[in-house]
Amino acid sequence: MTLYSSRSAADVAAERLKIYAQPQRLMILSRLIDGEHTVSEIDEATGIGQPALSQQLAELRRADIVKTRRASKQVYYRLADENVMVCVKGIEAMFGGDGNAAGALSLALVGANPVRPVSRPKGAAAFARVG
Repeated sequence: MTLYSSRSAADVAAERLKIYAQPQRLMILSRLIDGEHTVSEIDEATGIGQPALSQQLAELRRADIVKTRRASKQVYYRLADENVMVCVKGIEAMFGGDGNAAGALSLALVGANPVRPVSRPKGAAAFARVG
């Protein structure tokens, strides 16, 4: 489904994007791209500080953008799923890079080792799969 053909899908997308459209949340999400981190690690990396960090983490939890894991007294945060990862990487590629958003976005979505088509020797037969 495309967004232009469904007002309800566009409304859902717009509401979801509002969660990402806050600078401190973007900083937190960017920090979580490489895996889970404790609140103190996120605070140290972003410099957001309490209580703003706790408030923004709570918003991200309520929106199911991040997940938590408790180990002893520490709470670890991570991105909720692959869809969130793709969205955050896309935002980073568009706004956090060197101006080559298209190239950065391709790398973000495909990874550093994109799948390349298998090459056949010249003269080799090629068959199409039907069904």
